[in-house]
Amino acid sequence: MNLFHREFGDSTKSPLLVLHGLLGSSRNWQGAGSDLGKHFHVHCLDLRNHGKSPHAFPHSYDAMRDDVIEWMKGREIGSGHLLGHSMGGKLAMKIACENPEKVRRLVLVDILPKRYPGSQDSEYDAMNAIDLEKLCSRKEADKLLERAVPDWGKRQFLLTNLSRRKKGQGFYWVVNIKALEANQREIEGSPLGPEDRFEGETLFVMGGESKYSEPSDYPGLNRYFPNSVVETIEESGHNPHFEFREDFVSRVAKFLDGGDIGM
Repeated sequence: MNLFHREFGDSTKSPLLVLHGLLGSSRNWQGAGSDLGKHFHVHCLDLRNHGKSPHAFPHSYDAMRDDVIEWMKGREIGSGHLLGHSMGGKLAMKIACENPEKVRRLVLVDILPKRYPGSQDSEYDAMNAIDLEKLCSRKEADKLLERAVPDWGKRQFLLTNLSRRKKGQGFYWVVNIKALEANQREIEGSPLGPEDRFEGETLFVMGGESKYSEPSDYPGLNRYFPNSVVETIEESGHNPHFEFREDFVSRVAKFLDGGDIGM
């Protein structure tokens, strides 16, 4: 699959692949990607069924893993640093455990190898309920989403997936909602099996105000990632790369530049 990507930095630097979260895209990583491009050759990918990449079934971690490995092969990237956020973090875990020769250092952003049940159904329903052919503006779409998605920031995130048709009236969703709905249970689940393990150095960057982790989760991480450290940006929610970009980029760059584990 020919995945769309955005590129930052120059090709003389170490490659860094960035994998976005569910309903996100490389667009969400332009700011942090540009900053990290001062240190690395950054490739922010659009995963299948997202952004400007092709739509395809199934939306599984196996299929996405194959897409990324194929993309690396096509660009003659034998190995590189790998960074993944949320769903993209689960995918990054899977790639690192199953293809460790492809991953130099691993960064996982506000995600852990566990199940996160039932968080997207109401958002899919709200997006599907909009008559896109009759929709006149993004402002109208925002209003239509408001009842099901009262959080303004979350609505603006969802609306990054709304695009106007080039010919004629109306809009369309750039994400393949049908594929995501059909595979939601897998997306929510852990991508790792009991024998999976990545021996390489790994950094978890968690949001202190996020609901994606509990203190009780951390002791079990060494089972999969024995050379890992957890860093928390205390006031951040689920998107530290956006909410506290400077702090986030500093931590990630230091780690990937060879900072000792447990910095």
